[in-house]
Amino acid sequence: MGEQPKQVEPQQLVFKDDGVIPNNGLPLLLYRQVLAANKDPASVIEQRFSENDWTGSWRAGVYPFLHYHSTTHEVLGVFSGSATLRLGGARGTTVEMRPGDVVVIPAGVGHQNLRSTADFSVVGAYPGGRRWDLLRGLPGERPQADRNIAAVPLPDNDPICGPSSPLKRIWKSP
Repeated sequence: MGEQPKQVEPQQLVFKDDGVIPNNGLPLLLYRQVLAANKDPASVIEQRFSENDWTGSWRAGVYPFLHYHSTTHEVLGVFSGSATLRLGGARGTTVEMRPGDVVVIPAGVGHQNLRSTADFSVVGAYPGGRRWDLLRGLPGERPQADRNIAAVPLPDNDPICGPSSPLKRIWKSP
C-alpha cells in the first residue's frame, strides 16, 4: 500500500440546481497540490485512487462541453499541463487546475474544460468502479437524472486520504 498523504482540508464548493444542470447538495471537493510530482505521476494517481476503491480509471482530458454524470461521483487528478475548468454549470465557478490538484465531483455537478494547455491530462475514476453516464443538460434528461443522482451512494473512501478523511466527514449522511 502506498504512503498516505498528510491530511489536507479541501476547498468546498456547493452549486444549486440552475434549471439545466441539477448539481448536488454535496459539496465539490478541491484538493490543491496533494500529490507530489515524480517520474510517472499518472501511475501514482491511479494507484492512490485504486487503493481507496476509486477504480475504472482512465487517462485523458476533460470534455470542452458542459456535462455531468447522474449515476456516479467522479474524481479527476491532474498529472500534466493546466486547465481552466468551469464547475457547477454556466453560472458556476471557474478554477485553475495544475499537476497535483484533485477534484472530487459529486453526481450531478456540471463541469467542462474552458481552456487548457496542449499537454493537459487527468486520471479519472469512480467510487467502486461505478458506471458513468454522460448528460449535457438537454430537455428530457430530467426527472430521471434527478432520481439517478438521489440514488448514488456515498463513497466508502476519499480517493486521496482513504477511509478517515475529509470526504467522509464533509459528505456524511444526513
